[in-house]
Amino acid sequence: MIGPGADARVLVATRPVDFRKGADALAALIKAEYGADPFSGVVYVLRAKRADRIKLVWWDGTGLWLMAKRLEQGAFRWPAIQDGVMRLSAAQFGALVEGLDWRRVHGGRRPIAPQLAG
Repeated sequence: MIGPGADARVLVATRPVDFRKGADALAALIKAEYGADPFSGVVYVLRAKRADRIKLVWWDGTGLWLMAKRLEQGAFRWPAIQDGVMRLSAAQFGALVEGLDWRRVHGGRRPIAPQLAG
């Protein structure tokens, strides 16, 4: 898959943005509205008013990426609309972009080796 790596830091903007904007305008919005550096390597997830569309903006060290996705059916599961951003884990981010409920994703469990009876 082309896109941010599994180790990428992810921030979700909780308020909808104007989806007519391109990469440069969204980078300026990230800096102005959230006080964040759009060229830091963090993946910024932006939503439209309709919950079936998202845009991802991130700097990969050589250029600014803009990726968009629109679900054919259903809607992305979004946090409540409020000011600011929230951080997601890589697993939660993966669930969000697949249209799954990212709130149901939890950290993995460590396997426990069976104990031999002595």
